[in-house]
Amino acid sequence: MTSAFIFSDDTILCHQTSDGWWPLPVQYSKSDVDLNNDAYPQAYQIGHVALLESLALIHWQTTASTDHSDVDIRPTFTAQASSAMSYDYAVAHHVALPPVNESSGNTFVPYRQLILQLPVALSNQLSQAIQLLRWQTDTRFCSRCATPVIHARNAERAMVCPACQLHQYPRVQPCIITAITRPNPQTGETQILLAHHHRHGQQKQPPLYGLIAGFVEVGESLEHAVVREVAEEVNITLTDIRYISSQPWPFPTNLMLGFRATYAGGDIIIQEDELAHADFFDLSNLPKIPSKGSIAYELIAQILTEQGFEA
Repeated sequence: MTSAFIFSDDTILCHQTSDGWWPLPVQYSKSDVDLNNDAYPQAYQIGHVALLESLALIHWQTTASTDHSDVDIRPTFTAQASSAMSYDYAVAHHVALPPVNESSGNTFVPYRQLILQLPVALSNQLSQAIQLLRWQTDTRFCSRCATPVIHARNAERAMVCPACQLHQYPRVQPCIITAITRPNPQTGETQILLAHHHRHGQQKQPPLYGLIAGFVEVGESLEHAVVREVAEEVNITLTDIRYISSQPWPFPTNLMLGFRATYAGGDIIIQEDELAHADFFDLSNLPKIPSKGSIAYELIAQILTEQGFEA
């Protein structure tokens, strides 16, 4: 027997514990739904993906001491599920699923909600699963000759065209996200540039402010992307650009690359089709910022901690 996480789009089957919702791995017989089952050599098994191992044991542990004695799901924190399935695939292949209703304590929970509390490796593995299941659904035909594709016959993670042998791999879209700081011109207090994006919605009160971010274009370096996006969105120049960390983000298949930079000059002029407002805010008086679990929060929290503020 082995185990799989069960998905419905970007929601994951979870069990409610005293500490909140936690992903619930489902046991199944590998022989019944093997990805490399020779009985179906031409079948494109939409809805079932093998998951790669991720990070060291310490990254599977939560920062707080948790007690999940009401349900045996501790393996999710010390070892990965070997695969992920869509709910429809699991039903079609007669995988024994737990009841999903209010009385059972099982339900599907959005990934964005779960990352507020999950250990890093588990969060990243769920992100991997969401992206791979979406890649399967979106890669059914050869992009060169339009022939229906099949799985690679070895451990290679690829869809292969049986006519022209084109291999199509999961695509990752690199995106930069930048925390820009300066001293307040009047008081000297450290400020951070935050922007209210149209995608955050105009009706939310208080409005959510985030960092400047954008996709890396063909032919440019990451640092070039930082400079270009900032110039396009808020019309300022930067100095001291430095990479901090990264985060996989499955909306839809992004790899967020976090940077910090220092304001060099220019007046803020927002790109109106992207932003509703942008300004430098004192660290002691920040607006509503992104939630814990996002790289935007982590970059802002790092600056707050360095300057003696509580994140």
